[in-house]
Amino acid sequence: MSDERPAGPDKAVEQPATEQSPENAPEALGEPGLEVRAVGERQGMFGVQGSGDTSGYGGLVAPVVLPGAAQRPYGGWFDAAADALDPLLEQVVIHRGEITFHVHRDNLVAVARKLRDDPDLRFELLSGVSGVHYPGDAGRELHAVYHLMSFTWNRRIRVETAAPDGDPHLPSLVPVYPAADWHERETWDMYGIQFDGHPALTRILMPDDWPGHPQRKDYPLGGIPVEYKGASVPPPDQRRSYN
Repeated sequence: MSDERPAGPDKAVEQPATEQSPENAPEALGEPGLEVRAVGERQGMFGVQGSGDTSGYGGLVAPVVLPGAAQRPYGGWFDAAADALDPLLEQVVIHRGEITFHVHRDNLVAVARKLRDDPDLRFELLSGVSGVHYPGDAGRELHAVYHLMSFTWNRRIRVETAAPDGDPHLPSLVPVYPAADWHERETWDMYGIQFDGHPALTRILMPDDWPGHPQRKDYPLGGIPVEYKGASVPPPDQRRSYN
């Protein structure tokens, strides 16, 4: 029995882990060669308004930016993977040495099947589904990010799609990747994204009658009052301002 991997596009190349420091420091706006897309503005340390921010950074204003589309050639096996999916892609983003394929929600299932079944891709594992809420990304406020791995080629990618607040529907990937089941339930629970075709889209962390979706940016900050030596510390959004 041989331990050699089968030949594939550009042969099997291990994807190195992202360097921890200083690569993971936020890139500066306007840095040469860095394309970004602004999707909103963040005020204060925690983004709350009124009297909730007691950090001393209430006057901080920073843009919310996303990395822009990468330009070919992407390098290494990225180009071969993008070529296989090309008709189904909206854009390709390469950021900090990692690749993300952005797709329209109508093409999400087709992309997932291609990633799983194409012998030159073979992304056998969907390891997670992450929700993100960008209130300033008009018409694309709710994002879902799928993390996939190929055991065959030892490669990792992300697939990202979006839906508007007014129509928060995405197709479920459970028929393609059964491991998406509980991940989609958590994303629905925390962000309110409806995964059409999911076998049992119910809450998984919050009680069934819980109002709203706690990780959305428009959800109240909230909190639980804490008693400490006879004093009570109110929730963050009820504390007084130090202005």
